[in-house]
Amino acid sequence: MAIEHSGSGDPRRTVELLWGTSPRSPKGPKPRLTVAQVTAAAVALADAEGLQGFSIRRLADTLGVSAMSLYTYVPTKAELIDLMVDHVSGETLGAYRATDDWRAGLESIAQANWILYQRHPWLLAVSRARSPLGPNVMDKYERELSIIDGIGLTDVEMDSVLSLVLGHTESTARRVADAADAVRRSGLTDTQWWEQSQPALDEVVDASRYPTAQRVGEASGQAHQAASDANSAFGFGLARILDGIEALVAGRRG
Repeated sequence: MAIEHSGSGDPRRTVELLWGTSPRSPKGPKPRLTVAQVTAAAVALADAEGLQGFSIRRLADTLGVSAMSLYTYVPTKAELIDLMVDHVSGETLGAYRATDDWRAGLESIAQANWILYQRHPWLLAVSRARSPLGPNVMDKYERELSIIDGIGLTDVEMDSVLSLVLGHTESTARRVADAADAVRRSGLTDTQWWEQSQPALDEVVDASRYPTAQRVGEASGQAHQAASDANSAFGFGLARILDGIEALVAGRRG
């Protein structure tokens, strides 16, 4: 999967675009599009086709305009990626649960972001080490922090807790995307791939050499009706993370 990097455009121009403060010349014809419309179209294109072949020219074709005309709205693909990330980040805000139960609140954060990755899998192809400094991204972070503010964590620990929950969500969502990509590339479902691989594997592998793997693998396969289940892994891992945070908070109160 090719990786794009947010925060790689011109910093000032990117901030102006994200916050809608870009100066416009009073001369010339009225723009046919808005930056918001260009961004929404870019998100729709990435949802449909991913970022592998994504380009300003491809976006221009879908909008029925020239590539040169799009450059009057966004200077490069780098700034457009930031606009796209900030745009979809706003989708989580309405799903975050306002509650005094911080555990339920963190669950709502994880679930909202899990759904976000299913809806926009191209997000997994964007490295956000330098997150877009846009209104939705900043509102998202503020809302997430407010859910765990005052429960007994230091400010640094609050940031670390969010990183832990969101990192688990992203890594498990990547497993879902990788599995789907494997099916697309091979043309085989996981079941079909195992059915084709098993006979050859049986010829060269003595199962008694791996008794624990055999037992656990069979139990997991029967439980999930597959070699693995990302949804189950997501829920199980999230619960254990929240258990650990709960122990930390309880220890502070003690």
